[in-house]
Amino acid sequence: MLKIAIYGKGGIGKSTITSNLAAALADKGLRVMQIGCDPKSDSTRLLTHGRRFTTVLDLIRAETDRPITLDMFVHHGYKGVLCIEAGGPTPGIGCAGRGIITAFEKLEELEAYGAYRPDIVLYDVLGDVVCGGFAMPLRQQYADHVFIVTSGEKMSLFAAANISEALKNFKIRNYARYGGLILNRRDVHNEREQVEALAESTGSKLVADLPRSKTVQDAEALEKTVIEAFPDSEMAGRYRCLAEYFLNVSRYE
Repeated sequence: MLKIAIYGKGGIGKSTITSNLAAALADKGLRVMQIGCDPKSDSTRLLTHGRRFTTVLDLIRAETDRPITLDMFVHHGYKGVLCIEAGGPTPGIGCAGRGIITAFEKLEELEAYGAYRPDIVLYDVLGDVVCGGFAMPLRQQYADHVFIVTSGEKMSLFAAANISEALKNFKIRNYARYGGLILNRRDVHNEREQVEALAESTGSKLVADLPRSKTVQDAEALEKTVIEAFPDSEMAGRYRCLAEYFLNVSRYE
């Protein structure tokens, strides 16, 4: 089982990228599990045609006498992708990071990975902060590799640098390995050069350069991944290439 965590600043497009990677991997016949670790709980919407469903934290908060089972929060999306949303706290109450910890503890308690036996697990994680809860997927029992999505925008680069620093600090604890940066273009000046400079300064590499594309917007308007909506498009090909890289990530280390 290959486990990959994808981090990035809020709004940078990591959920779109993660969902398209999940769809591309599912097209190859692999059993894929995608776990959304953002309080907005919208990581898997493109895999389920916009359908929203009960999150792990929703079920825990309900506190009913009925025991929580995997089928209450594991939902099937495109090509059978297993979709899970950790969820977030009640707005204005509680800590989102603590919520992720609670959700992961429930996944362990119910032995979700053993029950579904996915070939690959993708964690979609908010990366504006890397506090205890949001750092959970960095731990080796959850993820093998971590990739960071960024653009050339200053705040996105700043967030990516912070996540890179956290990975450096966690390295001595035998946490997940830093796989590299994914450039999701916003067409700012010298964008690739800026991201390559960040990769060099953090001892990493640029593993994908995804152009700004109307195809992505058109697919999202249909509440589908590009892989499903426009399988023959250039962007679908880009996502497939990145998915192939993920499958072979250990060979490139």
